[in-house]
Amino acid sequence: MSDRPGIVIAGASGRMGRMLVRTVLESGEARLAGALERPGNPWIGRDAGGLVGAEETGIIVSDDPAETIARAHAVIDFTTPEATVELAALAGQARVVHVIGTTGLTAEDQNSISAAARQAIVIRAGNMSLGVNLLVQLTRKVAAALDADFDIEVVEAHHRHKVDVPSGTALMLGHAAAEGRGVDHDLVADRGRDGITGARERGHIGYSAIRGGDIVGEHDVIFAGDGERIVLRHVATDRRIFARGALKAALWGQGRKPGEYDMTDVLGL
Repeated sequence: MSDRPGIVIAGASGRMGRMLVRTVLESGEARLAGALERPGNPWIGRDAGGLVGAEETGIIVSDDPAETIARAHAVIDFTTPEATVELAALAGQARVVHVIGTTGLTAEDQNSISAAARQAIVIRAGNMSLGVNLLVQLTRKVAAALDADFDIEVVEAHHRHKVDVPSGTALMLGHAAAEGRGVDHDLVADRGRDGITGARERGHIGYSAIRGGDIVGEHDVIFAGDGERIVLRHVATDRRIFARGALKAALWGQGRKPGEYDMTDVLGL
């Protein structure tokens, strides 16, 4: 048991956090080394296994990330940008693998994470699933094959509780399309349309977002030309695909050199 990498789950009481705790406990490849929550959370001081409906583990949910991460091999983090930046610094100090699924990060946040990656193995992706990362590769290739006569639209749908728009996955896809076209994403992205906007600009990449119910995640990349459309689509029906991908990343990162990686590295894509 002790030779299995110890994994800390940040944001353990959240939707993804609970799924991650269960995935680690059931994996047979890793052990739960800690569970973190923000101060004042009602899970603090309680057994992480029992809280997710599994057998009690003796791992008590803590609000002390420095002490918890110091005795682990990796931390998996689907939290908030503010918490992720703090965890990145601590992971760097402890020289452990930091798997980041947090979205909504600013350029300043990303710079802080890059600084931490000088000492830690940072694996960051807007989506941890195999299918989505294959979709990213396909999007890049299709965009490279088609000229600007084909308009590109990224349409995404998520549950009502998601707070960032566009989703991290949608941005991954938009950036892949821009890379395929050889253009600067930030100069061609249309991230919101309302009112009399005028005709669509040639070569731009548009985003549309749907929020409602318990939708896990749906992403379409539409290449719309005159007389034909190509639609690349991924539909997630079970949040466990993200948890399994995150655990795979945490295990893959063991023994790697410090630096920044993503799921294309983990999956060998």
